[in-house]
Amino acid sequence: MLWVKREITTVYKQTILGPLWFLIQPLFTSVIFTLIFNNIANIETGAVPSFLFNLAGITAWNYFKECLTGTSDTFKKNAAIFGKVYFPRVIMPMATTISNLLKFAIQIGILIIFYVFYVLKGSDISPNLNLLLFPIYVIMMALLGLGLGMSISAATTKYRDLTVLVGFGVSLLMYISAVPYPLSEIKIKQPQYSWIVEYNPLTQIIEGFRYMILDTGTFTWFGFTYTLIISIVIFLIGLLIFNRTEKTFIDTV
Repeated sequence: MLWVKREITTVYKQTILGPLWFLIQPLFTSVIFTLIFNNIANIETGAVPSFLFNLAGITAWNYFKECLTGTSDTFKKNAAIFGKVYFPRVIMPMATTISNLLKFAIQIGILIIFYVFYVLKGSDISPNLNLLLFPIYVIMMALLGLGLGMSISAATTKYRDLTVLVGFGVSLLMYISAVPYPLSEIKIKQPQYSWIVEYNPLTQIIEGFRYMILDTGTFTWFGFTYTLIISIVIFLIGLLIFNRTEKTFIDTV
């Protein structure tokens, strides 16, 4: 818990707005997506208000992204600590992932506020029984982000270029994970490439997240099971690579 507290206080340190940044980022991104993708590109979101559709997708995406980027430089960021004191190094990326739950909770809170606002306005939206799967979706996001982050962190001990590529790669990944558009749209407009998006486990998470709270989108038990298995496998691979690297990383960092 001490490491989790350290991660949280580090984020707030020397900031003017503090946790308000966790509200500003998804809200502004949702506004931009609504203007560009829904108003200009005319991407339909059905009965769901475009802003709420985008906010739901960005809220889910942000937790995965924070887990990935926050753990992808674990060895480099904590080299001084790792070089002085021995403890299970995996505690650090685990603490980052757990501390990111606070940011996620704040953003879920703002999502709920806008959800209630649109319901009171008469929008035809409602959750469904898949809401019971919410904890599993959170676990899948954490496992994917943590697994990929630990793998990248291990690789950056030898290949520093990967640190630069992470931000660029994450930005590209968002657009093939059905964050700013529904999966059904890519199937209609670009059917030859839709399989790339459809079989992306992150797409299944984003679509499933929207489906359970907005009752819109694509959900299949095959996609859910497939994503759960992929998440566990990626996490185990990342953990294996991370544990192997921690034995020799001090010579290369």
